[in-house]
Amino acid sequence: MTCIANQPILGIETSCDETAAAVVVDRRICSNAIFSQTEHSLYGGVVPELASRNHIRALLPVVDRALSEANVELRDLGGIAVTQGPGLIGCLLVGVSVGKGLALGAGLPLVGIHHIEGHLFAGAMAHPDLLPPFMALVVSGGHTELIGVSAWGHYERWGRTRDDAAGEAFDKVAKILGVLREGEVTMGGPPISALAEKGDPEAFDFPRGLMNDPGFDFSFSGLKTSVLYRIRDLAEQALAGMRADIAASFQAAVIDVLVDKTLRAARAAGVERVLLSGGVAANRALRARLDAGAGKLGMGAFYPPAFLCTDNAAMIAGAGAFRLARGEVAGGNLTAAPRLPLPGLRDRQV
Repeated sequence: MTCIANQPILGIETSCDETAAAVVVDRRICSNAIFSQTEHSLYGGVVPELASRNHIRALLPVVDRALSEANVELRDLGGIAVTQGPGLIGCLLVGVSVGKGLALGAGLPLVGIHHIEGHLFAGAMAHPDLLPPFMALVVSGGHTELIGVSAWGHYERWGRTRDDAAGEAFDKVAKILGVLREGEVTMGGPPISALAEKGDPEAFDFPRGLMNDPGFDFSFSGLKTSVLYRIRDLAEQALAGMRADIAASFQAAVIDVLVDKTLRAARAAGVERVLLSGGVAANRALRARLDAGAGKLGMGAFYPPAFLCTDNAAMIAGAGAFRLARGEVAGGNLTAAPRLPLPGLRDRQV
């Protein structure tokens, strides 16, 4: 698509196994190019070395595609935003190195972006009416966090997972159930969600970790273990007919905790909007439950379209436009930071 604009921003995302580049102007997406690495499924999970090598091969062609689809050239850009962290160090280094090289060669300002802040801006890009203050649930394979957004750049963490992230639990249960097949993507969420639609969510009473805890932290390790033990107790013949019920019951347990804690945190913070973002935000059952629960409390629930839920560069460019507008420019010493703290974040004081 063509974008006529004053300051288009190029975003680059290589934190894990998606090689992505996008051009964004004023939070409008002009292009969003992604190269997905599917061969990791052969090894049961993302192989960092393989992912890094694929980024090296794919990133410049993906950047070229993003610029072409947006009908802009490097000299037309107002700046470049690149994921600095958190993520896999080798993967991040590829994106940061390419971003620095392009910025230096074209004389453009460069800014490093925190991956989670990108997910927050994905919601704002999809919903221009989503303005702070709001409560955000960022839920993916690597993150499950409740973040209060009082203003852009000012964040308060209300809760986080104490063990497995929700998306990680989906991945592990998908492997336990045997619904991930060789040659397919490694994410367990989509196959579990599809299987769950055929099952009874009340067939098995799986635990809801920390559901009755007055705080807002999450725990999914015990749930994963409970599913594993239940499957071990079933004969193979019985299991064949119960996979859908197990998937549905597992998914219901995850959703119950996510929705309950998100809405309780929103009420405690006194906000009337909640954002669901991250890879697991594409789960239709989770969206429906959050919609219904927020509606009963008179709150608005927001979430990005599916292509902005998973890792993408449009959200990095959106966050980059905000940071660059504030005059934040990285120097030549910008480097990958796999444990990068979210700028402007403080933990909630109880």
